[in-house]
Amino acid sequence: MTIPWQSLSKDALRGVLEDFVTREGTEYGAQEVNLERKVAQVEQQLVKKEVVIVFDAKSDTCSIISASDLPAR
Repeated sequence: MTIPWQSLSKDALRGVLEDFVTREGTEYGAQEVNLERKVAQVEQQLVKKEVVIVFDAKSDTCSIISASDLPAR
């Protein structure tokens, strides 16, 4: 299920973004990028509709995926 990022409170959105960018395996290239910058980058991708927030009811977790990875409707 896709969750519109605009429907989340500021704190909830921040929590989802921080959880995503601090997960093991999230790649930001050779340079170290601080948490604030990572969060801002992903937030901009949400605004530009490049990524979306999805909720998985089976695992009761949220994730952020590329909009192009969404199944066709």
